[in-house]
Amino acid sequence: MLKFKLTTFLIIILTSFSFAQQANDIIGKYRLPNNLDVEIFEKEGKFMGKIIALSGHENGTKMDVNNPDKSKRNDSLIGKVIIENLEYNKEEKEWINGKMYGPEKGLVFNLKITKIKQNEIEVVGSKFLFWKTLKWERLN
Repeated sequence: MLKFKLTTFLIIILTSFSFAQQANDIIGKYRLPNNLDVEIFEKEGKFMGKIIALSGHENGTKMDVNNPDKSKRNDSLIGKVIIENLEYNKEEKEWINGKMYGPEKGLVFNLKITKIKQNEIEVVGSKFLFWKTLKWERLN
C-alpha cells in the first residue's frame, strides 16, 4: 500500500511539472473570436503575432479600412503584425506588457495571456479601465 501511495505521489508531482507553462508554449497559430487567424512567434526575446488568414472576418474585409492612419487604410490585413512586445513573466507564468491592434475599430489594446490549454489560450485585453477575457482556439 505504501508503495502504491508513493508511486501515485510521484506521478502527480511529475505530471504537475510537465504542465508548467514555458515561454515558447505560446508559439503557434490561433483563431480569434473575430475570425482572424493569427500566428504568434518569437522575435528578439519578445512575442509577436501576425494575421495569416481572415476566415470570414468582417464580411470579407481584406484591407485595414479602420486604421486611424489614413495612409494605411489600403494596407492588406494578411501579414499585418497586430500583436507586439509580449514578454514572458516566469514568476506569474503569464505573457504580459503586450499591445494588440484591433482592425475592427482601429484601436490598440493592452494584452496579457494568462493560460495555455491544449486547444486554447486565455487572453485578457484592456483599454483604460475596461477589460475583457477571451479564449483563442489553437489551430493545428
